[in-house]
Amino acid sequence: MVKGIQIHSKAAPQAQAELFTDGALEFLAALHRTFESTRQSLLVAREEAQRRYDSGVPLDFAPETAHIRAEPSWHCAPPAPGLEDRRVEITGPTDRKMVINALNSGAKTFMADFEDSSSPTFANMINGQVNLRDAVRRKIDFESNGKQYKLAAQPAVLIVRPRGWHLDEPRVTVDNVPVSGSIFDFALFFYHNAKELVKAGRGPYFYLPKMEHYLEARLWNDIFLFSQSYIGMPHNVIRATVLIETLPAAFQMEEILFELRNHSSGLNCGRWDYIFSFIKKRRADRSAVLPDRKDVTMTVGFMDAYVKLLIQTCHRRKVAAMGGMSAQIPIKDDPKANEVAMAKVRADKLREVTAGHDGTWIAHPLINQIARQIFDENMLGPNQYHVLRQDVKVAAADLLNTKVPGKITEEGVRENVSTSLAYTSAWIGGNGCIPLNYLMEDAATAEITRVQLWQWVHYGSRLDNGLPITLEYIDSLVKELAPGIKKIVAGVKQENVDVAAEYLKAQVRKQWPSEFLTSDLMPYLAIADGVDPKYQKAAL
Repeated sequence: MVKGIQIHSKAAPQAQAELFTDGALEFLAALHRTFESTRQSLLVAREEAQRRYDSGVPLDFAPETAHIRAEPSWHCAPPAPGLEDRRVEITGPTDRKMVINALNSGAKTFMADFEDSSSPTFANMINGQVNLRDAVRRKIDFESNGKQYKLAAQPAVLIVRPRGWHLDEPRVTVDNVPVSGSIFDFALFFYHNAKELVKAGRGPYFYLPKMEHYLEARLWNDIFLFSQSYIGMPHNVIRATVLIETLPAAFQMEEILFELRNHSSGLNCGRWDYIFSFIKKRRADRSAVLPDRKDVTMTVGFMDAYVKLLIQTCHRRKVAAMGGMSAQIPIKDDPKANEVAMAKVRADKLREVTAGHDGTWIAHPLINQIARQIFDENMLGPNQYHVLRQDVKVAAADLLNTKVPGKITEEGVRENVSTSLAYTSAWIGGNGCIPLNYLMEDAATAEITRVQLWQWVHYGSRLDNGLPITLEYIDSLVKELAPGIKKIVAGVKQENVDVAAEYLKAQVRKQWPSEFLTSDLMPYLAIADGVDPKYQKAAL
């Protein structure tokens, strides 16, 4: 074992033995010791920024970087091998069957996700790393229940999403300090696969989540430079697409691209997390109360402005402007309902491609054909970098526009309570991606439901029938709906439903909602993985 590193879990011993070589652990320790203090300072800066928003200082474009936004001559790196055409990208967790099915789906790329669609149990995290390592080497084939799973001759291009800056990896410490979840996920994948990927004519490609400031992008860029030098790889081989899924990041798209410009492959509209961030960052603003979740669509003012600005920004800097997720999954036993659902997918993808997006996200392999057809018909080249959207003029007020048509209904509140309980219960049990109402839901949906319920209670909102949304009302719905969760989500344990119920009731009572439910509930996973409870403090 490398000096200063401790592994606090015995989960997935075979994966640990394969991944935790001295070389890999030395690399992880070097990244931690070099960059952890910067990460911590950036997380403190997030808290300071939130205090400014709470005091009434509005979000705006940063004056100190106006020269970067005004300078037309800089562009990002050209598309790396395999990223020239990204018209359909499929996303999902890193279990072995999912990895094979996604890589074989016919989509152009597969975003293998250690973040919002994975529950970060230690087994999930490190078995996922083994699965990706095997996929890179084309040694991932396996048999299950008599069925053969084999990698296709020309699989999708692999892109990996590590966890966000806010999450620790409590099962691994360096010098008695937990390592960053982001650095852990990146380090293991990069160390074991970067050179192999280049040998195969690709490269180490990443999606970067949850950033709130261009200095957070600078940290990633510094890590990329350090890592390429560490293993003896030329600089600028790495490529990273940044998810614009926080409200502060929408005001810093140009700066984020600039910081990563030699490693950038574009930006993506992380739509569900963006709604979550819109509510959370404006928690002290009564005017930012939103109606039912279903009414906050991509065509409402603040979402439309964000999409247009992202496309304009990316194409000005010659990188991909990726569209968002269609979470629909096929409804096999109801052809009429299925056609309605697929019509929604077609309309969403048509909106994206005609707006100028270079590609889109899907959550299920059977949706690929629909998304692909729409993009093939409307995007004749590999991308739309030439669509500069010079017609677009987005001001700060457009990104902060709270005029959203809709109402707060009893059905909407019940749906939020049920979804929050179902997803949180599944996540604590190790499942980060669940089908609900024929949608594939991940942590972002649970986060929206949580902060909406808090917002409605906090500001004394009323249902469209005039009834107030009170703590007692939410408690009654939790009591009514919790017993049915085990029927909605297969394999959920009652004890996890109980934790989810107590957590939601505690959240709506707080002065401010927690930053992330994943941070709050991570200690439950850590303790289940064998980490000493005295070092863990859960939200409850």
